[in-house]
Amino acid sequence: MITDTTTRTPIRGSIVALITPFNEDGSVNLNKLGELLDFHLANRTDAILVLGTTGESATMTHEEDDLIVEYTLDRVGGRIPIIAGSGSNCTETQVDKSVKYADMGVDAVLCIAPYYVKANAEGMYRHFADVADVTRCPVILYNVPGRTGCSIPVETVARLAQHPNVSGLKEASGDMSYVVKVSRYISDSFALYSGNDDITVPLLSMGGSGTISVWANIMPETCHNMVMDYLEGRRDQAAATQKRYLDLINALFMEVNPIPVKEALNLMGMDVKGYRLPLAPMDPANRARLAAVMREAGLSVTE
Repeated sequence: MITDTTTRTPIRGSIVALITPFNEDGSVNLNKLGELLDFHLANRTDAILVLGTTGESATMTHEEDDLIVEYTLDRVGGRIPIIAGSGSNCTETQVDKSVKYADMGVDAVLCIAPYYVKANAEGMYRHFADVADVTRCPVILYNVPGRTGCSIPVETVARLAQHPNVSGLKEASGDMSYVVKVSRYISDSFALYSGNDDITVPLLSMGGSGTISVWANIMPETCHNMVMDYLEGRRDQAAATQKRYLDLINALFMEVNPIPVKEALNLMGMDVKGYRLPLAPMDPANRARLAAVMREAGLSVTE
């Protein structure tokens, strides 16, 4: 077992779940990716996740995955932590990708619960533990039952929280009862992150260390400020920000993620283009509604 990363403190703050920009032909647009990375560096994002759900990782090739990780690491140059999504419903694939990204130099890997397979309790544990046993960077668990059809059992989280190379949990079930239960296992080496932008502050109140955020794609500094306000004791201010932008956050999920957030970036003039099937362009009525909510939130929108 590799344990040489155990002295690292878990990442804190606003971690953007970065979209993947495409060219007109559907290929990855590295120039635009560089602009987005620079945008987040300039606007106080605390860490960047590539190849997550928001990054359309399900439709990326392994070669594209490697290219995005390599480019991101080179462009950011160690200024803030980089997390790579290495998840798969095949444990062997998840292990291989995690080891590769760790060797490339990422600061952590994000590993998802095994979708479709419906693992039993021991299989669920080993799906993550086998990665943590061999990677040279920390592993963050990802619980998102709305996507995977299964939830990481609280008992499995408890076991994995004791692993010296498991550094946290991205919790995206939206179930605050589950949040309270897994919060019992927060420690100096095991962090809890919000995976739902609409309940970031409530999750922070249970001892969370930050958020892995879709909303941060369009308002990175505001998201950073909200999280740090809470962590630094300005809790009323953080709560006010959560409430103020709730309508916008909800609008980013009026269709399946990342369709609305990519459309929001296009409305802001970022020109990140479209999606890969089976994702398709946003319904025009929903697009108009999204634009209206963005204006109400104070964002500049160009039709």
